[in-house]
Amino acid sequence: MTAFRNTAGENLLTDNPALYEHQFPDPDHVAARFVHDVATRFASEPGRRLLDVGCGTGRDAGHLATLGYRAVGLDASPRMVEHAREHHPAVEFVLGDMRDFDLGRRFDVITCLDSALLYCHTNDDLDAFLRRCHDHLEPGGLLVAEMRNGAFFLGSTELLDGVRSRTVEWEGVSYTSHTRLWIDHAAQLLRRRREWSWPGARPLVQRSAWRLLFPLELRHFLDRAGFDVLALFDTPGPRTDERWTPDAPLGDALSGDRLHLVARRRDTQ
Repeated sequence: MTAFRNTAGENLLTDNPALYEHQFPDPDHVAARFVHDVATRFASEPGRRLLDVGCGTGRDAGHLATLGYRAVGLDASPRMVEHAREHHPAVEFVLGDMRDFDLGRRFDVITCLDSALLYCHTNDDLDAFLRRCHDHLEPGGLLVAEMRNGAFFLGSTELLDGVRSRTVEWEGVSYTSHTRLWIDHAAQLLRRRREWSWPGARPLVQRSAWRLLFPLELRHFLDRAGFDVLALFDTPGPRTDERWTPDAPLGDALSGDRLHLVARRRDTQ
């Protein structure tokens, strides 16, 4: 295989979905099983129409389809959507922005995993996304989200100390990343600079950021958008050391790196 080209504006992992899944494997479908167990535990009535916002490669929606869900995936990356359509033909995938999508139908469950919600950098972005979720859920429908926890950074610099390096081997090519995280306090963002290098290419620098939301702040936005929060917990979860089981007790200290949300759409706002 020829190593990936370095072109302006390219995002190495997002633009190369197979490499993304190689870098972040989930062979046991832990994230999808988390969604299924949460929906089973908290749904007032069983419902199988599911929308996965920020679906990426489509593997979570694809696995949920094997569990009986009529799944739809939404993502802003054309290459991710193309990959998802090719590898998960049982699922409908839509190219769209999480702040203004309009699918003309309602769902029983909307999921937003792996900090995709935190790409809503401003209050207006977050309000717009939650309104879209409200309008696309049946009354009583569930919003299930998983994200980095803003409160974690109040007492920890664990993820902010220095540069972290990692090399991934993919089809005979070594891709090395050097990643630095820091907090932009004024914008309330966790910012990231990641530099990729591989043989025969100039270094590729990528910058991204996630909104840092505190638990009470998140509850406020959800209440204003017409949701009742059913659960807000840091452990267990698909990306924590303590993995989810259907009857697991929910950690309410809310000091861990990850925050998990289950909210129900109210009948009226």
